[in-house]
Amino acid sequence: MTTTTRWSRIRRFGKTLVRAVLVLLVVGAILGSAFEYRARRHVHLAYPPRGQLVDIGGRRLHLDCRGEGSPTVILESGLDTAGSLSWDRVHDPIAKITRTCAYDRAGVMWSDAKSGAQDADAVADDLHAMLNAAGITGPLVLVCHSLGGPYLMDYTRRYGDNVKGLVFVDCSHADQMERLTKFPKADDVPFAYRAMNALAFTGIARLLPPSTPEHMADRDAQMAIAYLPETMGGSLKEMRAIRATLREAGELRDLGDRPLVVLTAMKPYPAPLLASIGLSPEDGLAMQQEWEKLGVDEASWSRHSRHESIADSQHYIQLQRPDRVIVAVQEVVNAVRGGGAAMGTH
Repeated sequence: MTTTTRWSRIRRFGKTLVRAVLVLLVVGAILGSAFEYRARRHVHLAYPPRGQLVDIGGRRLHLDCRGEGSPTVILESGLDTAGSLSWDRVHDPIAKITRTCAYDRAGVMWSDAKSGAQDADAVADDLHAMLNAAGITGPLVLVCHSLGGPYLMDYTRRYGDNVKGLVFVDCSHADQMERLTKFPKADDVPFAYRAMNALAFTGIARLLPPSTPEHMADRDAQMAIAYLPETMGGSLKEMRAIRATLREAGELRDLGDRPLVVLTAMKPYPAPLLASIGLSPEDGLAMQQEWEKLGVDEASWSRHSRHESIADSQHYIQLQRPDRVIVAVQEVVNAVRGGGAAMGTH
């Protein structure tokens, strides 16, 4: 056998192998897509929306309102795939105080996805449209977690006439990317996450290890995991728009006399988390101290405010120390009802 013949056979074998791999990938994608289609139908039947789907003009946002009374409390989640479920440990207790509504942003949990960017202005427009469509036009107390803080600061800047008070639950700060220099930037989306989102239609995202916030109720965690393949896209859009979101929210840093409570999580970062991002325990402590300063700065945005550090809670204070969130909301609601009466200290 000549060298030319040998290489010809090798090339033919290589082409055959490539074609076989491509066929397997196509067949796998088709079978995976059929599996994912059936899985989503099952998920929608097993875990229907807890609230109502509000039409905001060709799209629907999920809004879950409980309780009665004024002002209405609006719960704005952070950048995660659980959406309104992240408030479940405080939703009913706060609803005993006044009407309380959690919702899901576009593309998260039960809310329809949208085209275009998902920055703070877009979130504020959606929230405003949803509240109007649902007939919620009275005084509002805004309660936000993590990236929900910039979203609601931007909402207040754009539609703040009815915003009478706020509670920040370990919220992001407009300057955090410049101040927390050693922490990974939230808009640096890992390739694996982007790939999983792009291939979510094949069912591959359901192979991911389950990951939900600590202390979340089992059924809430099950729902969040079940909707993950449909929610990843909405969260990814928010990640990509974080710099624009912080810039837009940073245009407002004066809340006037609106009552404001700022809660900052100060339980030390877990060692595995620090190791995963290449930080030492000393780096972690320095980061937390800077994070606390950002919370103190947020409290300075109102002339009627207080700041509280929560030593025994990490980022999800509403799940790990729901009592502190409930007290803070009660405090602000009472202040709003009293026309700006002095808030207590804790």
